[in-house]
Amino acid sequence: MIRVLIADDQELVRTGFRVILNAEPDIEVVGEAGDGREAIEAAAALRPDVVLMDIRMPNLDGIEATRRIAAAPGSPRVLILTTFDLDEYVYEALRAGASGFLLKDAGADELLRAVRVIAGGEALLAPSITRRLIEDYAHRPPPRERPAALAELTPRELEVLRLVARGLSNADIAGQLVVGDATVKTHVARIFAKLDLHDRAQAVVLAYESGLVQPGAAAST
Repeated sequence: MIRVLIADDQELVRTGFRVILNAEPDIEVVGEAGDGREAIEAAAALRPDVVLMDIRMPNLDGIEATRRIAAAPGSPRVLILTTFDLDEYVYEALRAGASGFLLKDAGADELLRAVRVIAGGEALLAPSITRRLIEDYAHRPPPRERPAALAELTPRELEVLRLVARGLSNADIAGQLVVGDATVKTHVARIFAKLDLHDRAQAVVLAYESGLVQPGAAAST
């Protein structure tokens, strides 16, 4: 059973999401929050697997709430709710520890898929959001130095990290490197452990921030 917490300052939005999610046999809405502070308290008390987090909320916005929730041990995955994919806070939400994004006008099937993907430990990055990240980095000066932790990765792990950052799934990476899915999964797990990464979304941010992947090199998904 996937336990979900819904954080949004609009009651109608929360109600809509709750009805859709509770209709599924493998998903249960365990609580709701009307602002960021309530979301932090509810996440700590209810221990959900996934938090649906609106960005713009009173008292404490979704980005800071995400940052505080993600910093706690055994934290839930955070799926950011955004009105449109050009939200100026998308990048900051990724850095704060969000595992993905969902447009508020997404259909029921998209919502259910997003919750299941996030709960399964994967990142959910829409192609438009990934492109926006790349465009943002294209206008930044190159980093002066890479994080020291990258030196701990083997050449193969660096190669896998580059492919992860370009948006490839484990299956896509396995096909490109001509190895098994299990081998790729092992590489990804080791990369996350060595770099202290929460999920693939943070891997994308680190790879571009460090200059490991250059803008314009993204693969389509």
